[in-house]
Amino acid sequence: MNFMTNTTASFPAVDVIDAAVPLAPAQSTWALRRQREKVVAATQGSYDAMFASTVEGLSVAERLLVALHACRVSKAGNLAAHYRERLVAEGADGGVVSAVDSGQPMADARLAAVLAFTGKLIERPIEGDRAAVQSLADSGLPTPAIVALSQLIAFLSYQIRVAAGLQALAAVEVPA
Repeated sequence: MNFMTNTTASFPAVDVIDAAVPLAPAQSTWALRRQREKVVAATQGSYDAMFASTVEGLSVAERLLVALHACRVSKAGNLAAHYRERLVAEGADGGVVSAVDSGQPMADARLAAVLAFTGKLIERPIEGDRAAVQSLADSGLPTPAIVALSQLIAFLSYQIRVAAGLQALAAVEVPA
């Protein structure tokens, strides 16, 4: 996926939402997105933090697999493409990436538990209860990793909805 370079100095040079939903500066949806500069910067900043290499007990590749799974479940193809590319750049196992991308069952019990938890929170958040959290602990995830995973899934839900909203607005936009 090609990342668009933002020409406004206060915005990040690489913005995942801009890459997933390419908008032209002449579009009103582009201008609408930039009305709250702090939100644009905070969204990208949250993305950067979620995929920093310093999360105890949950590797970058595992977090990217969670993101790919969340995008697949949510039918967010443009964002899924971004996460696939990130997984390739991280050197993730191609077979595992393909399996996650196609929704195949995981042989690795820990990854299976992580993806099942992700699916629950994305599709049926009410099922993200104590038993669901306990399944993560039973699969070997330490508490800090469980917290980080939950935060990641919440962020992904937000990111997916922002991208979908922008795509919907752009689709009905009347050219000036």
